[in-house]
Amino acid sequence: MFKNILLAFDGSEHALKAARLAKELAMCNQSDLWLVVAYDPLPPYLGEPYLDVGIEDRLEYAKSILEAGRRELGELSNPLKTELLEGPPAEAILKVAETRSVDLIVMGTRGLGQLMGLLVGSQSQKVVSHARCPVLLVR
Repeated sequence: MFKNILLAFDGSEHALKAARLAKELAMCNQSDLWLVVAYDPLPPYLGEPYLDVGIEDRLEYAKSILEAGRRELGELSNPLKTELLEGPPAEAILKVAETRSVDLIVMGTRGLGQLMGLLVGSQSQKVVSHARCPVLLVR
Protein backbone atom coordinates (compact mmCIF):
# COMPACT_ATOMS: atom_id res chain seq x y z
CA MET A 1 0.00 0.00 0.00
CA PHE A 2 2.66 2.53 1.06
CA LYS A 3 5.83 2.13 -0.98
CA ASN A 4 7.67 5.29 0.07
CA ILE A 5 7.37 6.42 3.70
CA LEU A 6 8.87 9.55 5.27
CA LEU A 7 9.64 9.62 8.98
CA ALA A 8 10.04 13.15 10.35
CA PHE A 9 12.32 12.72 13.36
CA ASP A 10 13.49 15.06 16.10
CA GLY A 11 14.56 12.66 18.85
CA SER A 12 11.60 13.39 21.14
CA GLU A 13 9.62 10.64 22.86
CA HIS A 14 6.80 11.07 20.34
CA ALA A 15 9.30 10.83 17.48
CA LEU A 16 10.68 7.59 18.92
CA LYS A 17 7.17 6.14 18.96
CA ALA A 18 6.64 7.38 15.41
CA ALA A 19 9.91 5.69 14.37
CA ARG A 20 8.78 2.34 15.75
CA LEU A 21 5.48 2.61 13.88
CA ALA A 22 7.14 3.76 10.65
CA LYS A 23 9.51 0.80 10.85
CA GLU A 24 6.61 -1.63 11.25
CA LEU A 25 4.80 -0.09 8.29
CA ALA A 26 7.93 -0.16 6.15
CA MET A 27 8.65 -3.79 7.02
CA CYS A 28 5.05 -4.94 6.41
CA ASN A 29 4.80 -3.15 3.06
CA GLN A 30 8.42 -3.69 1.92
CA SER A 31 8.55 0.12 1.66
CA ASP A 32 11.43 2.52 1.26
CA LEU A 33 11.84 4.61 4.40
CA TRP A 34 13.17 8.17 4.46
CA LEU A 35 14.46 9.45 7.80
CA VAL A 36 14.26 13.25 7.74
CA VAL A 37 15.77 15.61 10.32
CA ALA A 38 15.28 19.35 9.84
CA TYR A 39 16.75 22.17 11.87
CA ASP A 40 16.05 25.89 11.81
CA PRO A 41 18.71 28.15 10.34
CA LEU A 42 20.41 30.73 12.53
CA PRO A 43 19.71 34.39 11.85
CA PRO A 44 22.58 35.96 9.88
CA TYR A 45 22.69 39.01 12.16
CA LEU A 46 24.70 36.98 14.70
CA GLY A 47 27.79 37.78 12.69
CA GLU A 48 31.25 36.26 12.83
CA PRO A 49 32.48 34.19 14.65
CA TYR A 50 29.19 33.43 16.43
CA LEU A 51 27.35 32.50 13.26
CA ASP A 52 29.96 29.91 12.22
CA VAL A 53 30.08 28.39 15.70
CA GLY A 54 26.29 28.34 15.94
CA ILE A 55 25.90 26.70 12.55
CA GLU A 56 28.47 24.06 13.42
CA ASP A 57 26.78 23.35 16.77
CA ARG A 58 23.33 23.02 15.18
CA LEU A 59 24.65 20.76 12.44
CA GLU A 60 26.42 18.49 14.94
CA TYR A 61 23.26 18.33 17.08
CA ALA A 62 21.13 17.52 14.01
CA LYS A 63 23.60 14.76 13.04
CA SER A 64 23.27 13.26 16.52
CA ILE A 65 19.47 13.27 16.14
CA LEU A 66 19.81 11.58 12.75
CA GLU A 67 22.06 8.93 14.28
CA ALA A 68 19.56 8.36 17.11
CA GLY A 69 16.88 7.80 14.48
CA ARG A 70 19.07 5.30 12.66
CA ARG A 71 19.66 3.41 15.91
CA GLU A 72 15.96 3.39 16.75
CA LEU A 73 15.05 2.03 13.31
CA GLY A 74 17.73 -0.66 13.29
CA GLU A 75 17.60 -3.22 10.48
CA LEU A 76 15.07 -2.67 7.71
CA SER A 77 14.08 -4.77 4.70
CA ASN A 78 15.15 -1.94 2.35
CA PRO A 79 18.12 0.39 2.84
CA LEU A 80 17.31 3.45 4.97
CA LYS A 81 17.47 6.76 3.14
CA THR A 82 18.22 9.95 5.05
CA GLU A 83 17.86 13.69 4.63
CA LEU A 84 19.41 16.30 6.93
CA LEU A 85 18.01 19.72 6.05
CA GLU A 86 18.41 23.27 7.26
CA GLY A 87 15.20 25.27 7.19
CA PRO A 88 11.79 25.51 8.79
CA PRO A 89 10.92 21.90 9.71
CA ALA A 90 7.42 21.73 8.21
CA GLU A 91 8.61 23.24 4.92
CA ALA A 92 11.59 20.87 4.77
CA ILE A 93 9.39 17.83 5.44
CA LEU A 94 6.88 18.86 2.79
CA LYS A 95 9.64 19.52 0.26
CA VAL A 96 11.20 16.08 0.79
CA ALA A 97 7.78 14.43 0.64
CA GLU A 98 7.06 16.02 -2.72
CA THR A 99 10.55 15.57 -4.17
CA ARG A 100 10.76 11.90 -3.15
CA SER A 101 7.13 11.07 -4.11
CA VAL A 102 6.28 9.96 -0.58
CA ASP A 103 3.06 7.97 -0.02
CA LEU A 104 2.89 8.56 3.75
CA ILE A 105 4.42 10.93 6.29
CA VAL A 106 4.82 9.63 9.85
CA MET A 107 5.66 12.04 12.65
CA GLY A 108 5.17 12.69 16.35
CA THR A 109 2.64 15.23 17.57
CA ARG A 110 4.98 17.04 19.95
CA GLY A 111 8.60 17.90 19.26
CA LEU A 112 11.44 19.12 21.40
CA GLY A 113 10.71 22.81 20.91
CA GLN A 114 11.99 25.58 18.70
CA LEU A 115 14.92 26.38 20.99
CA MET A 116 16.25 22.93 20.18
CA GLY A 117 15.96 23.81 16.50
CA LEU A 118 13.91 20.80 15.48
CA LEU A 119 10.26 19.81 15.03
CA VAL A 120 7.80 21.54 17.31
CA GLY A 121 4.18 20.64 17.96
CA SER A 122 2.78 23.23 15.56
CA GLN A 123 4.98 21.81 12.81
CA SER A 124 2.81 18.68 12.67
CA GLN A 125 -0.26 20.82 12.06
CA LYS A 126 1.49 22.63 9.22
CA VAL A 127 2.44 19.33 7.63
CA VAL A 128 -1.10 17.94 7.98
CA SER A 129 -2.55 21.10 6.43
CA HIS A 130 -0.27 21.18 3.39
CA ALA A 131 0.79 17.59 2.65
CA ARG A 132 -0.35 16.03 -0.60
CA CYS A 133 -0.23 12.56 0.93
CA PRO A 134 -1.63 11.00 4.12
CA VAL A 135 0.02 12.05 7.40
CA LEU A 136 0.07 9.73 10.41
CA LEU A 137 0.57 11.56 13.70
CA VAL A 138 1.81 9.55 16.68
CA ARG A 139 1.35 10.44 20.34
